[in-house]
Amino acid sequence: MKYRLILVMLIAPPWGLSAQNTPPQLPTAPSATKFPPKQTTQATTPETGETGTAVQSPSPATANSAPSPQTSTGTPTNITPHPGLPDEPAKSDALPATSASAKPANKADSEDNADDTLTVIRKRVDEVNVVFTVTDKRGHYVKDLTQSDFRVYDDSKPAESIRSFSRETNLPLRVGLLIDASNSVRDRFKFEQEAAIEFLNQIIRRSSDKAFVIGFDTTPEVTQDMTDDTEALSHGVRMLRPGGGTAMYDAIYFACRDKLVQDKSTGATRRAIILLSDGEDNQSRVSREEAVEMAQRAEVIIYAISTNTSGLKMRGDKILEHFAEETGGKAFFPFKIQDVSNAFSEISDELRSQYDVSYKPADFAPNGKYRKIEILADNKKYKVRARKGYYAPRQ
Repeated sequence: MKYRLILVMLIAPPWGLSAQNTPPQLPTAPSATKFPPKQTTQATTPETGETGTAVQSPSPATANSAPSPQTSTGTPTNITPHPGLPDEPAKSDALPATSASAKPANKADSEDNADDTLTVIRKRVDEVNVVFTVTDKRGHYVKDLTQSDFRVYDDSKPAESIRSFSRETNLPLRVGLLIDASNSVRDRFKFEQEAAIEFLNQIIRRSSDKAFVIGFDTTPEVTQDMTDDTEALSHGVRMLRPGGGTAMYDAIYFACRDKLVQDKSTGATRRAIILLSDGEDNQSRVSREEAVEMAQRAEVIIYAISTNTSGLKMRGDKILEHFAEETGGKAFFPFKIQDVSNAFSEISDELRSQYDVSYKPADFAPNGKYRKIEILADNKKYKVRARKGYYAPRQ
């Protein structure tokens, strides 16, 4: 009996060690296929100096968010009407949430942390920014005017105050090149590609400007994402192949909401879309006015180049004019296909020959309603071209 007791005592410790060293087998949760494996980091307990494994779980915002549309080669999905852009876009570099178990080393650290959390202040400023172009009767750009040469009206009332005014000839550009790749443009597609490539090589400056390329037929397809590399942009244009229907409104909507608005560049930039199409749409899921509204909310200027070479102004040409007029851009109607290059050159000149004004509207109400913008030059010989209006943010 004594020998049996000794034997049990000798065998018991290894059992205990084995139980301590063997990690528990966790069941596989249904969400394991939806989210990537949780990252683990080695955390040190201040009191004991022991290290343990801390599990970082996905935040609710990440877990519940829908997949974003493709930003590389491929077709975006789920392009649904957007109720409007937020007053302030969400920042990707937001402060991380502090853990409840993380304790400051002392009271001074606690007070410092409390001060840090109070420095994040959200404030809405009732200020409208408008980029506009001035031409004379011959269509030549007028570049030497001052603030006193203009009058600004918002919702048919003079602006309460002008916050800033400048001649913007060197502002960094963010350009979306949208090329119709439907069957309707097949016979002239090659020439249009080369004209677009020449335009990008002329206008994009390294380390300052950026552009992206979207081809659209039945669906928009990003063949080159935002970059300042003109070789990559040229490759993106050459990748396009004509075929299928035309979803022009979807392409404009997607380019404004998912590309130009999402650009994280610091400082002021000018957003523009160069639209090369015959203006006919037969596949879009959003309407024409929804696409116009998204461009206005994103403060995007649309320049349209018609690919219609019939010599007659067709229905699609009027649609292109509508997009350009509502956003402060311009529509071009080349008489022959060789004139497409001239249209690109004129757009390039205009983007470097504009004015920028910021003003505070009178009787402003944050109610989400549409407000008209009108900028007039004192000299009646000058014509001012700017976006027609904007949507006030909601409180």
